[in-house]
Amino acid sequence: MSGQGERPRAKAQTWPLDATARLRGAVPSRFRFAESLRERLSGLASAEAGPGRLVPWVPVGFGIGIALYFSADHEPIAIATLLAAAVFCAGAFCLRRSRGFPVAVLLAAVAGGFSTATLKAAWMAHPILQRPVYAQSITGFVETREEREKSDRFVLRVAEIDVRNAPAASNARQLKRVRLAVKKGTAPEVGSFIAAKARLTPPLQPLLPGGYDFARDLYFQGIGASGFVLGAIEVRRPPQDGGWRLRYAAAMQGMRDAIDARIRTVIHGDNRAIATALLTGRRDAISTPVNDAMFISGLGHILSISGYHMAVVAGVVFFVLRALLALHPGWTVALPIKKIAAGAALIGATFYLLLSGAEVATQRSYFMTAVVLIAVMVDRRAITFRTLAVAAMLVLLIAPEALVHPSFQMSFAATLGLVALVQFGLPRILSAPDHGAVARAALWGGRELMMLTAASLIAGLATTPYAAFHFHRLAPYGVLANLAAMPVVSGLVMPAGMLGLAAMPFGLDGVFWHLMGLGIEWMVLISLWVAALPGAVGRVAAFGVGPLLAMTAGLLAMGMLRTQLRWLGLACIAVGIAWGAASAGSWPAMLGARPDVFVSADGKSVAVRGADGRLAMMRSGNDAFTTRAWLAADADERQPGDPSLRSGVSCDTAGCVAPIRGGGLAALALQPEAFADDCAQASVIVTLHQSPPSCAALVIGEAELLRQGAIALRRTPQGGFFVSAAHAPGQDRPWRPAPKPAELSVRSDVAAPADEQPKNRAGAPRLRPRAPIDATPPEDEAVD
Repeated sequence: MSGQGERPRAKAQTWPLDATARLRGAVPSRFRFAESLRERLSGLASAEAGPGRLVPWVPVGFGIGIALYFSADHEPIAIATLLAAAVFCAGAFCLRRSRGFPVAVLLAAVAGGFSTATLKAAWMAHPILQRPVYAQSITGFVETREEREKSDRFVLRVAEIDVRNAPAASNARQLKRVRLAVKKGTAPEVGSFIAAKARLTPPLQPLLPGGYDFARDLYFQGIGASGFVLGAIEVRRPPQDGGWRLRYAAAMQGMRDAIDARIRTVIHGDNRAIATALLTGRRDAISTPVNDAMFISGLGHILSISGYHMAVVAGVVFFVLRALLALHPGWTVALPIKKIAAGAALIGATFYLLLSGAEVATQRSYFMTAVVLIAVMVDRRAITFRTLAVAAMLVLLIAPEALVHPSFQMSFAATLGLVALVQFGLPRILSAPDHGAVARAALWGGRELMMLTAASLIAGLATTPYAAFHFHRLAPYGVLANLAAMPVVSGLVMPAGMLGLAAMPFGLDGVFWHLMGLGIEWMVLISLWVAALPGAVGRVAAFGVGPLLAMTAGLLAMGMLRTQLRWLGLACIAVGIAWGAASAGSWPAMLGARPDVFVSADGKSVAVRGADGRLAMMRSGNDAFTTRAWLAADADERQPGDPSLRSGVSCDTAGCVAPIRGGGLAALALQPEAFADDCAQASVIVTLHQSPPSCAALVIGEAELLRQGAIALRRTPQGGFFVSAAHAPGQDRPWRPAPKPAELSVRSDVAAPADEQPKNRAGAPRLRPRAPIDATPPEDEAVD
């Protein structure tokens, strides 16, 4: 009808109904949800693999390949890994236009990392000392020198070693470089040619299964043995020139010594040691109490020259030079003063890199700073994930072994968090409306305080898994310490240090060292105050690599993914935390996860978990370093000299025994006559002597220790022991060659010196009871 709207007609339907509609109505809702979820995840994954999104993941794949290399049981064949990397790279190139290109790129990066680590190890190949020896005479060039709190240390490029009457003499004569300790203040000058007598030992193996491998570090530094000097050091005339590398090392060491000498005239004690550490990278002279307080308070990162220090150095040079150039109006128009300042800052950062010794963290920070400054010079965006990716790739290409070092892991984790904060967090903070309370707070530095708090919190959280894994401790008050100390370090300590270096050639540096000392004094006071707060020492029991990998995957997802998939990182982190807590025995129901017995690689130290759940020590020497590492891994606050570490332990001249939690005894047999009692009463015997074939106990002897290194025992429900070792059976790596059958038959000189025999306070050897020990020894019988 006219004047009235027509009723809308329904869409014409055909019979039978559309097949798709019928099928949709017939499909259960749970399947529709699964299909929708799959499509959603596929869309998010496609967005993450978009143009430019894969570059930051290339160093991640490269690092996975390096990690696979270090997990191998024996050394890969270099040419095979190189061919495999070439094949994967060619495959990625061929698939560059297909949907499988992202996966192909990551596989090529993994193969490249594996091949790079293999080639670096082959290039660094050098002999490793297998058994301790006495060197009658060792001569060579001094390459580096370190000043430590109680002693000095230097690296010697060996010219000749005279070793006599030792099974390992032929191996020792092939050594290329060794690291030797000397009395404090007696280390020879870098570049000098010296002769000395020394006691040499193989590079230190992991102190417990899953522990840090010190021998691996020394291998990639070209060092085949460590030890200490016996007697005086004789400086001789070199038989030939040491080469340009040695001359460069001597020149840089002379510059560091000169800077330290100038600082020493104004600042003293720990303040002087910290000032020297910030400028030259030499941080070993800091006293133990202050060093511990710095790390407990969360300020320990200041002592390691990394991104923060490099940014301050480059920033000071950049802004000072740019301000000076801007004073002349004509230069601001005719010259690109910003780019000139960036170039000068790059030169300053390069000098700082060389002066500080170019450690891994310093290399990473230098490469990232260089990329940022070059981006400024070519008018590109500076701080991005690509910048971090380029820096990571450069470090891993030059030093693939850095991946397994805590410095690399903590440095890149903190930087990843800060870059994510700059990319995603700071824009929101800086875009807050500037009116009302926000504007008033900004006038008082509220925005800057918020940014500093966020940066400290993000960096602290990002490095927490690695601090817990490597050092077994946390810094609960890290944000508080950083908020109180970092403004002073940034605004006074580092600028004063840079100005002191600039004024040093003119003799006008004294006032700057004084200012630097005032700022360091404040930083030390803050660290000591925070370290003394209740609960400041967050101890964490050792956990495995699996939880660390889960938390690392979570950090990467949270920091690098840009879609909602990043929240999967929280799930990975939660899984890693729960997994780590379970493997460390941090839950009451999982206390059995902690080892019941620890055995050192040399068989001279044994830790036994008693009925109270704490470790007791049996030792034939004075290995405080191993004891400290075991206590830290057990989240135990005691120190090596604590008398309670001998609780339940009974010793005589033949050996020691201690009760094991859950029943039975552990014995450390120092003499063969101890087997008569130990084989009848003990469940576990640790010895370097040949045990009787009829001994019913679990015997851990010299051959087992040579093959497997440090050992941990966990009691099984059946009453036996599950054995975990630092080295898997048959493992053969360049830094830890598998012992030959002939070496396993060579017995060491295992008798403990008379002054190292366990004695009571009266000086007489303690008598070991022949029955299980159930009570703690009386106070007057405690072993010193």
